[in-house]
Amino acid sequence: MERQIILINQEKCIGCGECAKACHEGAIEMINGKAQLVRENFCDGLGDCLPACPVDAIKFETREAPAYDEEAVNKSKLEKKKNTSNSWPIQLKLVPVQSDLFDNKDLVIATDCTAFSYSKFHQDFKKDNALIIACPKLDREIYSEKLSQIFKYNFIRSVTLVIMEVPCCSRMVSFVEEAIALSKQRLPFEVITISLRGEIIK
Repeated sequence: MERQIILINQEKCIGCGECAKACHEGAIEMINGKAQLVRENFCDGLGDCLPACPVDAIKFETREAPAYDEEAVNKSKLEKKKNTSNSWPIQLKLVPVQSDLFDNKDLVIATDCTAFSYSKFHQDFKKDNALIIACPKLDREIYSEKLSQIFKYNFIRSVTLVIMEVPCCSRMVSFVEEAIALSKQRLPFEVITISLRGEIIK
């Protein structure tokens, strides 16, 4: 059928991810740093994504496209909700860059040892927050780039980093600070340090 649907100009797209956030139907995804209409039958043609784009890279066009499938959209939303009812995976190496788990949440990033050292970790830090764990010593990865994409492509309210008072954990502070700078997001950022005795250092 011929109907009104969006067209994303790939040359203009700067990969900010704002349109993907604005699309409540899940028709748009970020692929290789660019926004793409991946499900034409999920696009309702109302254009919530248009005003979200800061560079005017999205416009309407009338062309042959599958009809808007509200039933499929609702089924997809239900499936996503079911799949994200828990917080797995939480390992930074494994978490997806874009996920409903992060949207409109406070994000806690914790080094692996903190959950074992601080007995009230789940009570004080997990709650309803999104959680990511990582170990800058064992993983031997530079996490700035992946974290910056997570910050950029999800609506995250704040970031709390929980680390141990050991030298290897301090690398995570610079990773997160660099990631926030790269993402160009204004994110409240707090660092909480756990002592070797399992207490929060004030």
